[in-house]
Amino acid sequence: MPVAPKSTATKPGSRLRELGLLLPKPPTPLGNYVEVNQVGSLLFLSGTLPIVDRKLAFTGRLGENLSVEQGREAARLAALNALALAHEHLGDLDRVKKLVKLIVLMVTTETFFEHASVGDGASNLFAQLFGPETGHVRVVYGVQSMPIGAPVMVDAVFEVE
Repeated sequence: MPVAPKSTATKPGSRLRELGLLLPKPPTPLGNYVEVNQVGSLLFLSGTLPIVDRKLAFTGRLGENLSVEQGREAARLAALNALALAHEHLGDLDRVKKLVKLIVLMVTTETFFEHASVGDGASNLFAQLFGPETGHVRVVYGVQSMPIGAPVMVDAVFEVE
C-alpha cells in the first residue's frame, strides 16, 4: 500500500513570521472567566477584541461610523489576539493544526448587511496561516453592543496537537 507523502505545509508560527506579523500581548479577561479552555485536541478561546497596546483600535458601529474596511481590519486584529492566546496557552503556535470554527460578532445598524465581508478580515488571516485547504466553519452576525464598546469580537475553536 502506498504511503502518503508528508505534508510540506508551513506551520502557522513559521508562516506568521514569513508574513512579517507579530503577535500582540495576549488579552486578559474582562470578568470572572478564563481566556482559554482545552478539551482533548480542541482549544476553545473566549471572544477576543480588536485591542492594540491594551486599547481598542476601533470603536463605533458598522453601517454608521465604521466602514466595512475598518470592520475587516478590526476582525483581523481580533484574530491576531486569538492567536496570541493560543500561543500563550500552548507555548508554540506550531502546535495549532487548524481553525475548526470561527464566530465573528459585530456591532451594526439595522440596515447593515455586509457581515460576511467583515468576517473575512479574520477568515483571510487564518487562511494565510493554515492554508485555504484546511477550511473552517463560520458564523457572522450583528449585535446591539459589546464589552468596552468594541465593534467586533472573534470567537475561535482550534484543533491542536
